Amino acid sequence: MWCSKVSSSLSRRSMMATSSRVLGQASTTLLNSSPAALAQTTTGNSSNTTITKRNVTVPTVLEQGTTGERAFDIYSRLLRERIICVHGEVTDTMASLVTAQLLFLEAEAPKKPLYMYINSPGGSVTAGLAIYDTMQYINPEVHTIAMGQAASMGSLLLCGGHVRMALPNARIMLHQPSGGAQGMASDIQIQAQNILDVRKRLNDLYVFHTGQPLERIEQVMDRDTFMDVHQAKEFGVIDTVLEKRLIPETPEEGEGGPQE
Repeated sequence: MWCSKVSSSLSRRSMMATSSRVLGQASTTLLNSSPAALAQTTTGNSSNTTITKRNVTVPTVLEQGTTGERAFDIYSRLLRERIICVHGEVTDTMASLVTAQLLFLEAEAPKKPLYMYINSPGGSVTAGLAIYDTMQYINPEVHTIAMGQAASMGSLLLCGGHVRMALPNARIMLHQPSGGAQGMASDIQIQAQNILDVRKRLNDLYVFHTGQPLERIEQVMDRDTFMDVHQAKEFGVIDTVLEKRLIPETPEEGEGGPQE
């Protein structure tokens, strides 16, 4: 009986050691590999490849240069055209990436406008305000374009642009911030006061960007308020509804925004 227990224990230890070695090798491979090396496929002489990471396929583009062939994931290539994509939930990770891109584009060309395409259901207020404040802080004009939806914090980022636009079928949603609290009564009271302060600050920002009176903003923000692009334009969230991009006669690199 004791011998069988020892054998079983040794067997389990052997399996754990083998698993650890496999995981260690896999981790080393991931750490030492470029994103393109994780999962890259090419077809014939195509100039496009794909990267699969975390079950998401990100297209890459191959370009010929004087020093040879270079590969860009699609978002890095768009960044060269001064285009930033704010797609998905607004999180701290997204805020870190977007603010870094904003600061980089300012350092690269302080007077050239940049273009932010927004398709977001909203998310963290603090993360959204970090992006918003950076948009206002940098020198280049930030032109915002709504596509799909710009809800909650996404709508604030949209109306915080210097030029605000939307594609025809985009939806915009405004509402007041929400949150929860737990702990002692005094802690809950502090959290409640904080969310009221945040709501007041957000209301003031919408007043500033839309030109609507505070009473109207408070009424709209009290519950989820959905708008189509024409209602959003009338309300002051956007300036223009885009129907079709006009192709300039001599397009230049770094001019990736829509042509009205």
